[in-house]
Amino acid sequence: MQRPSNRDDASEPTGGQARSHARQPEGTPAIAGGARSGPPRLGPIAGTRRFIEESVAELKKVDWPKQPQVIQGTGVVLFACLVVGLFLYVSDQAFKHLVENVFLGQ
Repeated sequence: MQRPSNRDDASEPTGGQARSHARQPEGTPAIAGGARSGPPRLGPIAGTRRFIEESVAELKKVDWPKQPQVIQGTGVVLFACLVVGLFLYVSDQAFKHLVENVFLGQ
């Protein structure tokens, strides 16, 4: 048994394209001209102040690492950079010889 569809199949665009507008629930007025709904927009000073206050509040929630964790993390990053740099250097030297000897015939 099929479920009844709330969509009007005759008004559906062809080619599998989706509609570009969302349906409004019944009893909800449509907003003309794409006007914003919700709280009023703040000015540049008030918006910047609110952003900074919210950023400080979020930074207070952060579980900051202790010094040994920072040192260990820094060591891991430096070691990874050294390994990747060494790999790129060796690869560059190998490809340099390959290009010079095989492709350029020098």
